[in-house]
Amino acid sequence: MTFKKNALSSTIAFLSTAVISYASQAQILEEVTVTAQKREQSLQDVGIAVTAFSGDQMSALGVSQSHDIATFSPGVHISGNLAGQNTQFTIRGVTQNDFNDIVEAPNAVYLDEGYLAIAQAQTFAVFDVDRVEILKGPQGTLFGRNATGGLVHYISRKPNMEEVEGYLDLTFGRFDTPADANKWTLEGAVGGPLTDKLGARVAFKTNQQDGHLKNVYPFGANSNLPGGGSPGTGSGADLGGDDTTAGRLNLTYEANDTTTVNFSANYASSEASTGPYQSKSTIAVLDANGELINVIDTPAGETRLSIQGDGDGGGDVIDGDQFIPGGGIGLSGRPVPGGDFFGYVDPDGDDFTFSGDFAFEDQGSTDTWGLNFNLSKELSDSVTMTAITDYKDYEKLLFIDVDAAPINQLANYAGVDASSFSQEIRFNGETESSRWVAGLYYLNIDNHSDNGLKAPVNSIVDALFPPVDIGVQANLETNSYSVFGQIEYDLSDKLALTAGLRVMEEKKDFDIEVGVYISQGNDTVNQGSPIPNAFGAGSPFNHDLESSDTFWTGKVQLDYRPNDDWLLYAGINRGVKAGSFNAPLLGAYLGSGGEAALPYDEEILLAYEAGFKATLGDGSTRLNGSAYYYDYSDYQAFLFVGVGGVVINADAVNKGVELELITSPAQGWDILLSASYLDATVKDILLRSGSPLPPRDVRPTYAPEVQATALVRYEWEAFGGMMHVAADVSYSDEFYYNLRNFDADKFDSYVMTNARLGWASSDDTWEASLIVRNVTDERAGVQGFDLATLCGCNEVSYRDPRFTGVNIKYRF
Repeated sequence: MTFKKNALSSTIAFLSTAVISYASQAQILEEVTVTAQKREQSLQDVGIAVTAFSGDQMSALGVSQSHDIATFSPGVHISGNLAGQNTQFTIRGVTQNDFNDIVEAPNAVYLDEGYLAIAQAQTFAVFDVDRVEILKGPQGTLFGRNATGGLVHYISRKPNMEEVEGYLDLTFGRFDTPADANKWTLEGAVGGPLTDKLGARVAFKTNQQDGHLKNVYPFGANSNLPGGGSPGTGSGADLGGDDTTAGRLNLTYEANDTTTVNFSANYASSEASTGPYQSKSTIAVLDANGELINVIDTPAGETRLSIQGDGDGGGDVIDGDQFIPGGGIGLSGRPVPGGDFFGYVDPDGDDFTFSGDFAFEDQGSTDTWGLNFNLSKELSDSVTMTAITDYKDYEKLLFIDVDAAPINQLANYAGVDASSFSQEIRFNGETESSRWVAGLYYLNIDNHSDNGLKAPVNSIVDALFPPVDIGVQANLETNSYSVFGQIEYDLSDKLALTAGLRVMEEKKDFDIEVGVYISQGNDTVNQGSPIPNAFGAGSPFNHDLESSDTFWTGKVQLDYRPNDDWLLYAGINRGVKAGSFNAPLLGAYLGSGGEAALPYDEEILLAYEAGFKATLGDGSTRLNGSAYYYDYSDYQAFLFVGVGGVVINADAVNKGVELELITSPAQGWDILLSASYLDATVKDILLRSGSPLPPRDVRPTYAPEVQATALVRYEWEAFGGMMHVAADVSYSDEFYYNLRNFDADKFDSYVMTNARLGWASSDDTWEASLIVRNVTDERAGVQGFDLATLCGCNEVSYRDPRFTGVNIKYRF
């Protein structure tokens, strides 16, 4: 399905997402309380572009993973790597898709005010959540950590101190693919008072999902070519499977009328298949000097390894031995017209059948646990102290097949073993004419990452060397200290001035080893000592580096409220994301300049924004809008070349508009509409380090120009309760997944549609629904990598295929 993009004036006829009540019999707008400014406020009173959803709303929208909420948030998209197993948020074109977890994301994610310091941790199962708040634009003054693009804050449900309550929620269904993959998810919670002062709540979630990407390996394998053998027992499995178990304990202790303590402990463990990438054949376009200038989809009859010219397929032959790595193993051309270097053509294009050798069930794993302690004490009638102590531990090891094809070439792995500790102490206060917050913050991140390329048994490399891991081990310890404050002062009964400042001192200690290791198997990485001078590359390479810097963020804003129904705001915000160090793969290390490519500078953002929030129709409609202009200095962009990449600094400009509408126009009807427009440019990007070609201005990755969402829900009395029918449609413009913006490195625009038919009992005890997600079975791109010079292919992944299921929920 395609969707034609109109001009901006037509696009903004769609309006945006806010909050709507999905509880049965609710036909008016729900009053939403958020803590975007570190104090409780109505959503419509906050001069920030915020989208918020309750836990019940997220359940109704089919949100099961943390990043699912991006679909319903204007200006928010997803990025990442590992075929969706490591998914991160893109907000207003601000993104980071480095696949090494040593890099922190520019859009922060928090759980109960505890920062998720590792990029992988942004992907987690959503269950028993009170609400989520999505804040757009720099949030460094109050939240402090690398939130130049914005942040997403999940708040878990706390115990009910009045009565015991809980629920069980079961979903079962099947994906519409040749794999006939089933999925079932069970979540539940129970909580209530243990004493008159102490309450507890326990919640859990388990998800069991079969692989929906059907593997027909060894279809397309050519045993006459190098790398024709299997990488090991169990290879050729269906991909996309997931086995997740997660739990959370929340305790609330109300010591007295002025002191409350909240404690939470959470744990999540997942086993996942090899990342579900698929392959599409691509061909490199080179100029007369052999410089790569474009990548296009391989024409159906093309047999050359690469072409010279403007990309029309009619140029001269370029000698593969000279320019294409595949030529180094004796390939004179593509064995199958239109195929990759080894003759592979995906059997059904972008449908969910493929043939891959390095594909194993339950090969990867992630484990995360954390503790959070929150003490709130009223020091006086006007001053409250809050102390938040947070500790998290992260472990991960995930794999993908580099070529996502039946030739045993290379696999990629990404591992991390890290912990984070943070301590915040803040004070909130108010007078008759002001509201203020001030505090101290400390963060420690201790991160060990293992990344690399695995040449398994029987691989192409195995013809000359034993199985090896071409790996990088990196250790980064970060210590960050900051002091912050913000005040909102009433200049009159209608006009208020907000000013804020945060000063940070940040120290980093970094060491890295880039080398080649003897492989111990398909599920272990970087074992033992590196091989001296492997491949004649001079490895291993070892470096110890450190940095110490002082940064500041700030905010100045005016809020004008002409009456109770309107809020107008305009301001300037300075955001900063600290500089750090790359941990590139061997090829990217050598190709980017070695040690010189390891450090990169902080990015600085000046964000100018104006917006409005309106409550109309006696409270039946909310209309919110904003416009922004971002001026970036040294924006941290990820440049992927060959089979690896590094973060580089480049100036950038992002500008756009967002509009939000939610309305209940008549009894039983709820309508939610959304749209955003983004014009973003990253300036002066070289196609590779040291390229003699002039730099280019490009669009950032994973940043569609236009996004729009519409949701309509209607409910009526039936069968002694309430029936409801709901449908949502979301549109995303095309977007690039490689910063070089080559023609083949782009996902098409798409339209995703979901539908739900349900019934709830009159007392809300029981609810049953029939759900269909991705009704039209649309192929919506998620993540991709350009490997045209390695395998004559790009690896791409797509959102889940059509899913049909039944949901039953019991509340008590």
